[in-house]
Amino acid sequence: MRITLLPQHKEVELSGRQRVSDVLRQLNMLPGTVMVIRGDELVTEQDFLDATDTVEIRSVISGGC
Repeated sequence: MRITLLPQHKEVELSGRQRVSDVLRQLNMLPGTVMVIRGDELVTEQDFLDATDTVEIRSVISGGC
């Protein structure tokens, strides 16, 4: 699968079918700090990603007043 990390604009390739939580663990990312998007769909930690998927992982940024 091809993964684009945003806002870093870094690309990562991983092989095989994997659960989102396992992908995040491999990339040393905490689930609550990112959004995982496949196409136009937000996917959860329990969803599986296929080897042919193209995915964006976006950092969650919140602002204050």
